[in-house]
Amino acid sequence: MSTPVPPRPSAGGSVGFGLVLAAVVLASVNLRPGASSVGPVLAEVSSSLGMTAGTAGALTALPGLLFGLAGALAVGTARRLGMTATITLGLTAVVLGLVGRVLTEHVPVFLALSVLALAGMAVGNVLVPAWVKRHSPDGGVRLLTLYSTGLTLGGALGPALAAPIGEVSGLGWRGGLGVWGLLALGALVPWSLATLRERHGTGVPAAPTPAPGGRVRRSPTAIALTALFGLQSMNAYVQFGWLPQIFRDAGLDATSAGLLVSLLTAVGIVGALLMPTVIARSRTLAPWMVGFGALLVAGYAGIYAAPATLPWLWAVLLGVAGWAFPTAIALITIRTRDPRVTARLSGFVQPVGYLLAALGPFVVGLVHGATGTWTAVLLLLMGSGVLLTLAGLRCSRPSYVDDELTPA
Repeated sequence: MSTPVPPRPSAGGSVGFGLVLAAVVLASVNLRPGASSVGPVLAEVSSSLGMTAGTAGALTALPGLLFGLAGALAVGTARRLGMTATITLGLTAVVLGLVGRVLTEHVPVFLALSVLALAGMAVGNVLVPAWVKRHSPDGGVRLLTLYSTGLTLGGALGPALAAPIGEVSGLGWRGGLGVWGLLALGALVPWSLATLRERHGTGVPAAPTPAPGGRVRRSPTAIALTALFGLQSMNAYVQFGWLPQIFRDAGLDATSAGLLVSLLTAVGIVGALLMPTVIARSRTLAPWMVGFGALLVAGYAGIYAAPATLPWLWAVLLGVAGWAFPTAIALITIRTRDPRVTARLSGFVQPVGYLLAALGPFVVGLVHGATGTWTAVLLLLMGSGVLLTLAGLRCSRPSYVDDELTPA
């Protein structure tokens, strides 16, 4: 079997599966919109606040940077405060940052509150998969399906609804961005309840066994999983940031280019629903990993050869290749036994992966600017499909990171 079955953890103790379910679903939906909703209204934000072009560019780079840097601190904070309390603190930061930034007229305050909100999202990115591991009776398959679907759906709703909500509310960009802070407020309810129950001794007690030692970065599985996560995330950042322009330069109008990215995202939601179950039931993940890489290469090759001929087909191919993202998220829990190792693995894979991913759009811009065409960019992106396949094949081996931990 490619995916060994770990010991069955607690289903949440007296916290109750209903509360666990609500906490995971509401957290997942709120870990992306605050970041993804800025792009469609960036011009209005810049004009309203008097933001320079350079500052606006820095704002677009903040999600990847903060997801990496702040996410790296999440595990250490959880050791001191507890995993549930730390996630609750992160969601509190999301609420304060997203609501506060739409109330200010000052660029530095807007940026500082954006940093606060993104740091809170980074905490959730890292810790929620480990929390799922700790509170799942089936190794996390059901909850991971909901979690990865919520992440994808939240990321898609942010840019899709920012401008329409602003128009309907009459509040412009402030309404389009501020609504996500109010939605995040709802996520605080189940997490606060779970924190209180654990503090009063009614939740899941801390495991009495010693915490596993050793450095995660010396685990071959962790390195491969980081590469898989980073390469997929890099391609996603490039696709959201540059793919519309590539299609527009090929002769498509702005609306069509935007719809193609929406199609790509919609296909990704299907993958988020399917992949955790597929992983749990597959004898080997190797064919899937080869398929993800092949589809990534084929999608970019189609855009290179005939971008305006069958653009919907290229978007679908890239969207299915993007199923590597929910696969990587699921493998963070499946390739570990102890939830504390899951947290450490997540705290390594996601921060490093996001920092690598953040370089992608920047490099694409440099290469395109230097060459004046998209040829070199698309060839490099095709090459990333080969690397993604190699990393995925290593991740498909039936191994646990717990067994690969070695002393410093």
